[in-house]
Amino acid sequence: MTVCCKFISTVTSWVPCPRLRGHVGNSETTRHAHASVGMAPFVLTFHNRCILSITAGILILLLALPLSAQELFEGLAKPLPGRSRRATSSFRKGADGKYDPRAEPLGDPDDERSNYDAQPIAPGGKQVLMDAKGPGVITHFWFTFPGPSPKRGRHPGNADHQELLLRIYWDGSDRPGVEAPLGDFFANCFGKRSAINSLPVVVQEGDSYNCYWHMPFRKSARVEVVNQSDRPMGGLYYNIDWIQRDVAEDAPYFYAQYRQEYPQEGGKDYVILDTQGKGHYVGTVLAIRMRSPIWYGEGDEKIYIDGEKTPSIWGTGTEDYFCCAYGLATTETLYFGVPYWDPYGYVGNKTSAYRWHLADPIVFEKSIKVTIEHRSWISADENPDNKKMSWNEREDDYASVAFWYQTGTPTFTARSPDAKARRLPPLERIVAYAKDFTAPEYHSGGSAHRQFLPWLFDRPILLYNPEKAENAWVEIPFEVKRREPLHLLIVAACAPDYGTYQATLDGAKIGPPLDFYSENLADREFHLLDFWPDAGKHVLRLECVGQNPRSQGRLLGLHSVQLRERRPRVEKYGHDKDNDWRKNPLLYSR
Repeated sequence: MTVCCKFISTVTSWVPCPRLRGHVGNSETTRHAHASVGMAPFVLTFHNRCILSITAGILILLLALPLSAQELFEGLAKPLPGRSRRATSSFRKGADGKYDPRAEPLGDPDDERSNYDAQPIAPGGKQVLMDAKGPGVITHFWFTFPGPSPKRGRHPGNADHQELLLRIYWDGSDRPGVEAPLGDFFANCFGKRSAINSLPVVVQEGDSYNCYWHMPFRKSARVEVVNQSDRPMGGLYYNIDWIQRDVAEDAPYFYAQYRQEYPQEGGKDYVILDTQGKGHYVGTVLAIRMRSPIWYGEGDEKIYIDGEKTPSIWGTGTEDYFCCAYGLATTETLYFGVPYWDPYGYVGNKTSAYRWHLADPIVFEKSIKVTIEHRSWISADENPDNKKMSWNEREDDYASVAFWYQTGTPTFTARSPDAKARRLPPLERIVAYAKDFTAPEYHSGGSAHRQFLPWLFDRPILLYNPEKAENAWVEIPFEVKRREPLHLLIVAACAPDYGTYQATLDGAKIGPPLDFYSENLADREFHLLDFWPDAGKHVLRLECVGQNPRSQGRLLGLHSVQLRERRPRVEKYGHDKDNDWRKNPLLYSR
């Protein structure tokens, strides 16, 4: 199903309509793969895919109903000025037979290189995708590239899209007008791939990346992707569609800028954009990783227009700004969405969200400053009065991309750091990798061996297949160097033939049984305990207690046991220091 809408043209005062392809995807990391020995293949049937696609198309059409059919298509029923052009990754054969970007695309029926359309980017390398003379307007990007994979033996792996930096330069400027990690620009944060079904950005199942922002330029436009990873980008396919035509004298330029704070700076709101000039603000992508439990979302957006001291646009909460209510949930719509969301409120949980101001651009004549508060709920052990309340300054990791149009040159000083600095700093104090404990003394009867799932994990997992359900267990030892507040969790695979296991720590039962069943192969964190472990050796044990009724087996795929740091103020206040976690286990969450 295809839906056309004219709202994208309203933000640039330019008419041709973008197209949105209805599509449903799953934001959870999944693959059609065999999770373990003897497991049947599991795939979505063609019938189910058709139902999902039709449902998505109907929902999208219903959302578009406020626009009449005449409004949807009237732009296409008028003469359109200019001439369409395209910059593409199609193979171009030079005089020496190798790729030459200056040559014409190869279309030789007898030369297979005519199909060699992906352009690799070496670590530290740069690929110029478009370098065109103006005037004109870019109307569409399409990118696709291999999924990320770790280095393994001789295989160099593949970079993820957070390590690829998109830069666009207007009219020969030495400062990019667009600068953002490729994934974040398309509302795919943390290097994770998620489906996006919105008007300006459409990402099909995390595979094809489409953008319909209109980007006018006068003298020239240069689009480039920089690989800032230590791994290559195996092959980048791209099409950039643009129209060579005159641009109105007062037409604004399109800008997008990434910035981050790991963690947020205390005593002031997080700044998404701060620029002088005339224009309109059209969108936000925000990525949050929690360093404290409970909930970050009480902070309001505060937008200052034309130098005002008190913001005239003042919101009511983070989820409200992203057009949700009473919390967030994974969703995709034309104007807002939450592609990735960990719902439980534990330390290390992540959220990414987008909000497009298409029908409601935020207009400014002299300047704009877009900010968001970072005050909200935290656990009682982080509050000086040992009190759970809703208005504490949090110290989470924030990253954002601001999207706006303006005339003249922006004064926003933010620049994207390199890929190494963009990578979230580890919160783990201790990591015990399960792959190191396949020996017989660490499990009961059955088999335990390493299994490599590179699309989920950067290291092999321990795959345990119990001989029988009764008294089946796996143990992972770890050592604590000093007594401090920590958050205990396990990272595991889930699959159609995985079992249900009870966790114990040093013989003490921790929480309810853990169900490792999933319809599709996926990765998941299981959060267990907030505590002050004594210095010394400890053992986490997982004992089989059955299986989900839908599961085909009782296997266990374990990646690691992790202990994450808590904020320094937890140790400073010491509210739970004397709590006996064996008798009174605590787990702070929503």
